Amino acid sequence: MNKITNLFNIKYPIIQGGMIWNSGYKLASAVSNAGGLGLIGAGSMYPEVLREHIQKCKKATSKPFGVNVPLLYPNIEEIMKIIVDEGIKIVFTSAGNPKTWTSYLKDNGITVVHVVSSSVFALKAQDAGVDAIVAEGFEAGGHNGREETTTLTLIPMVKEKITIPLIAAGGIATGRGMLATMVLGADGVQVGSRFAASIESSAHENFKETIVNVKEGDTQLTLKELAPVRLIKNKFYQDVQQLYEKCPTKEELIGLLGRARAKRGMFEGDLIEGELEIGQIAGLIHDIKSAEAIIQEVITEFEAAKKEIINFDF
Repeated sequence: MNKITNLFNIKYPIIQGGMIWNSGYKLASAVSNAGGLGLIGAGSMYPEVLREHIQKCKKATSKPFGVNVPLLYPNIEEIMKIIVDEGIKIVFTSAGNPKTWTSYLKDNGITVVHVVSSSVFALKAQDAGVDAIVAEGFEAGGHNGREETTTLTLIPMVKEKITIPLIAAGGIATGRGMLATMVLGADGVQVGSRFAASIESSAHENFKETIVNVKEGDTQLTLKELAPVRLIKNKFYQDVQQLYEKCPTKEELIGLLGRARAKRGMFEGDLIEGELEIGQIAGLIHDIKSAEAIIQEVITEFEAAKKEIINFDF
C-alpha cells in the first residue's frame, strides 16, 4: 500500500475527479467497486439531490467513496451538514479557502483533500490542516488555475514544498501518464476526462461521443476574467472569442455565459450552444468504456510501463 491507498483504504491510487454533470452516484460507486476512489460531484447538485446521490451510492458500493465540494457553492452550509449527517468520511474541496471548512470536517472525522493549481496554494492548504493535496495542471478540463502551470512542472514544484500526500491531476488518462506523474513525486492520480467518457458517467451521450472525437488542439482555456475554464471549441466557444474581439466588460461576458450553460452542454447534450468542459487529454480518449475497464486498462499499462523503465538502456 502507498500513501494514497492507505489514506483512503482503496486498492489502487486512482481517484475519479468530482466533475460537474458527470459524477453522479453511478460513476462514483463503479470506480470504488473497481478499486479506485469514486467521488460524487456536488458542484452541479442541489443539496437534496446530493443527499439522494449519497444514499444511492451507499447502496451501490460497500467500498470507500467521497464527495467533491466547490467551497464557493451557494448552499455550502447545507451541503456540509448533509455530508456530516450522511456519514461521509472523505471530502475533496476546491475553489475556495480551505481554512473555512477543513477544521469543521476534520472535527467530524472526515478526511479532507484540497485541490490546488500552485505550490503557494498547496502550502496554504497544508497549513489549513488538510490530509492530502490534489495538484491540478493547466491541461485539466473544467475550471482551472490562473497560473497556467502544466502538470509536468507543477507536481515536482508542489512535492518540493509539502510533506503530506500528493495527488496529481490534469492530463492523466493512461497508465503511462499515471507512472510519469508518480515518478515526478505524486503518490496517486486524479482522473477526470477519461471517466467523463465512461458508461457510468452521468454526462449526455452526445457529450461522451464528442469527447472521443476530440483531437489535439480542439480545447482551449478561456473566460479567465470570470473563472478560467477549458472548453471544446464549439459554437458557444466561438461566440466567446468573437465577444473578446470587442474587449468586453466582465458583465458582458457574464451575459453571454448566461445560466446553466454547462448543464445544457454536458448533461442535456446541446453541442452547439452548451458549455463543453474537457481536458486536453481527450485527444487520447478513443472509446467509451465501463469504469472498471478503464481502471484495469490504466493499471495494466502502468505495470507494463514500469517494466519498460527498469529494462531501459541508455
